Order: sequence, then structure tokens, then C-alpha cells
Amino acid sequence: MTGVSLERVIKRYGTTQVIHGVDLEIAEGELCVFVGPSGCGKSTLLRMIAGLEETTDGRIVIAGADVTRADPAERGVAMVFQTYALYPHMTVGENMGFGLKMTGHPREEIARRVKEAARVLQLEPYLARKPKALSGGQRQRVAIGRAIVRHPSVFLFDEPLSNLDAELRVEMRVEIARLHKSMGATMVYVTHDQVEAMTLADKIVVLRAGRIEQVGAPIALYEDPGNRFVAGFIGSPSMNFLEGRAEAGGVALPALGQVVATPVRPPDGAVTVGLRPQDLTLVPGEGLGVDIVENLGSVCHVHCQAPDGTRLVVETRGVDAPRSGARVDVGIDPARAYLFDPHGGARLRGP
Repeated sequence: MTGVSLERVIKRYGTTQVIHGVDLEIAEGELCVFVGPSGCGKSTLLRMIAGLEETTDGRIVIAGADVTRADPAERGVAMVFQTYALYPHMTVGENMGFGLKMTGHPREEIARRVKEAARVLQLEPYLARKPKALSGGQRQRVAIGRAIVRHPSVFLFDEPLSNLDAELRVEMRVEIARLHKSMGATMVYVTHDQVEAMTLADKIVVLRAGRIEQVGAPIALYEDPGNRFVAGFIGSPSMNFLEGRAEAGGVALPALGQVVATPVRPPDGAVTVGLRPQDLTLVPGEGLGVDIVENLGSVCHVHCQAPDGTRLVVETRGVDAPRSGARVDVGIDPARAYLFDPHGGARLRGP
């Protein structure tokens, strides 16, 4: 068993607690992504698994062994960082095999492992090159290869694509997904980019202020968020949130001048309605002013503003997009409306 288990894990720096009793099970062979805003504790939690941060309280179990107080080298993990941290005077092959050389592995074994990792990462033509002769994506592959040759129980990735440009990020995202599929290894991946999380993960862990907000498969979090924070964080563009009030016929949305017959009957009083841009349609009308139109080619993100200042985004096909300054209304599918407690943000569900 090469899974990872966190049991009531706590991290304090002096009197400041930054990780608050996290419980989590990561199954063998699973690619688990920690996602959340800056400062939510995702990198700290990853470093605790790696042994680079001391665990104040709780237990960390890797491959069935309690490693809470074990040194990083004894945990059977390999970590890939944001920065490549390659030795500029060494070749690609030497960089990949350096860790094994330092731990006394035989030269033949090092060469065999480096060759195998280079084959998996399509780095065979570059083994004799120095890092300065590689692209950013190739350098990151070398850093991943350095982890692969160690044959770890668990791979840990700390925002490995942050330093790459947009095109290389997409390319490396596919490479990591392909690597996970071919190796079947347990991987824990940290990112602030929810698109990376949605496209890579078997399981997403959404963190906020050192606590887990929700855990689940990407599509499950998208379709069934447990609270307003998760609903707003998962999905691109972000979900629109409108203030409403429960009425006999459903929920009144003053900003849009509409009453939505939601499938969930909210309690009397104020309620927050969440509407994904993809679930809205533009219809002829005068209720909203079109502020900005982001034309992305196949789709457009139309930013609208209501008379009271409320803003919302509608996703539409490029050919159907209105021009900036136009007046429109929006059509709402009641079945796709999400209701939230306006105070605590909890999801309101039906009986």
C-alpha cells in the first residue's frame, strides 16, 4: 500500500496555528490535488508530508508506516519544486542521477534508472546537454526525472508549472497526466490554478485558512459544491453570486428584476443565488448594460452590470456576443441555480 493518510494534522508557528486538524486519505495510485488561494496552507501541508516542515500534532502515514517524526530521506517520497534547481555545470543525465550517486548507488544502476526515466519523459536526445541548452518545459521534465529515478512511494509536486509560460503550462500539464497514467504512482500536487486542478486530479482537496472545505472528484465539486467558497473557486469563469429573497413563487432577484422558481425551497428571508456563467443565456432586453466582452475565439465572456451596480458574467458563443455598451437581459435555468446561506455560505439543499 503506497497511499498517504493524514490524521488530525496540526501545524503551529509559535502561537500561530496555520493547519487546523486536517484529516485526509489519499489512495494508492491516486493523483490528489491541493488547491486554494494564496496563504491557505496547501504548500505547508505538502511540506509536512515531505518532512520539510515539522508536524506539531497528529499523524502522517505513508505506505502504512507512521512517518510523522521521520527524516525526509526515510519517507519514500520525492518532491518537485517550483524552481528547477538544476546544477548548471552538469548534463541532464548527471542532474537526474546525482541524488542516487550521493546515496551510493552503483554506477550501472544509476545509468539504468536515468535511461528509463529519460525514455518515459522523452528526454533521451538531451541527456548530454547542459540545462542552459534546454527550454523551460524540458528543464522541468529533468526535475521530474530526478524524482522518478529515486523510485519513491509518493511523488510530491509544489506548483511545478508556475514558472512556465501559458503554452508550456498546457504542455507540461498533459505530460504530468500522461506520466501518472503510465506509472500509476501516488501523487500529491499543489496548485493555486483551479484549471490545473480540474484537468489533472482524481481527487481535489479545496483548502481555506488551513482547513479542508471539501474533498471530491473534480466534476463532483463543480456540480455539487458544499458551500459558497467552493462554488466560487471551482469553475472558470467563477460563479456569479446574486442577493435574493425567498418568495412564494421562488427566489426574487432584485438586480435582474426576476423571480426564479428554484427546485429547492429556501427558508423565508435573504438567500444568495449562485449562477454559473455557462448556465446563463443572453436575451433581448434593457435590464443590464454590457461592460466588457472578452472574446476567446470559441466562446465569449460577457461582463454585464445591473442598475444597482451588481455585476455578472455570461459565457456565450463568440458569434452571438453583443458589443460593449449594448443592453441585454439574461435567461436563467432554475434547475441550475445554487442557493447558499447569505451569512455562513453553507449550501441550501432540498429535503
